[in-house]
Amino acid sequence: MNIVVCIKQVPDSDKVTIDRETNRLNRAGVPSIINPFDENALEMALQLKDKHGGKVTVVSMGPPQAEEALRTALSLGADEAILVSDRKFGGADTWATSYTLTLALKKIKEPIDLILFGKQAIDGDTAQVGPGVAHFYGVPMITYAKECEVTENGFRVKQVTDRGYNLWEIEKPAALTVVKEANELRMPNLRKKLAAKKAEIPCWGFDDLNPDEEKIGLSGSPTKVNKVFAPPIKLNKEILSGEPADMVKELIFKLREKKVL
Repeated sequence: MNIVVCIKQVPDSDKVTIDRETNRLNRAGVPSIINPFDENALEMALQLKDKHGGKVTVVSMGPPQAEEALRTALSLGADEAILVSDRKFGGADTWATSYTLTLALKKIKEPIDLILFGKQAIDGDTAQVGPGVAHFYGVPMITYAKECEVTENGFRVKQVTDRGYNLWEIEKPAALTVVKEANELRMPNLRKKLAAKKAEIPCWGFDDLNPDEEKIGLSGSPTKVNKVFAPPIKLNKEILSGEPADMVKELIFKLREKKVL
């Protein structure tokens, strides 16, 4: 079984600030990590490989430093890694990113049985790239997957919903986005860490993928981010005093007054 996991290197959201003058994220000096949801997608792939055999390939589109995220994935047990990077791909929105990633997947020689993504990226929260790649690649997709079992012709997937879960049967090749509740992450071992440091990671650029230039990068993106800003913090707190029973009554009155209850 051949599984491909698309991962993204993102800034550590706990350390990101916003430049008040430019209204953009301050990325300078901010450590980068694998998108947390993508880690769960990778773990699902590795568990399927442990149980059924096969190969796990990780693919990431980003600047050259995204190679660090790919090496981390290799240290966890992925077999191969591919970096998709070119200045012409820079500034891509989710549509252009999905298109470019799909070209990379089509360049992989082995037939792909399953494509996995994290449910969303923490720096954008759009949850659009996974479905976008499934569309361009031409495979069915199930979002918010918590469990995946191999069947004779494909996969049985438990999909998380607001009211519980759905069970789906899906033929391969297929694509899934994976939720954080799907699994517990493994730790890399020393042998794999050392191997990951020495691994050769191919970098596929514009000439390798031969994309339609009007569909990539900033110029090929139908959406643009004009600015990023944090919502204003409104502190309108009030401290109640008195007997507990009286404070409860006053609290309920105030909440009803504000139409919260």
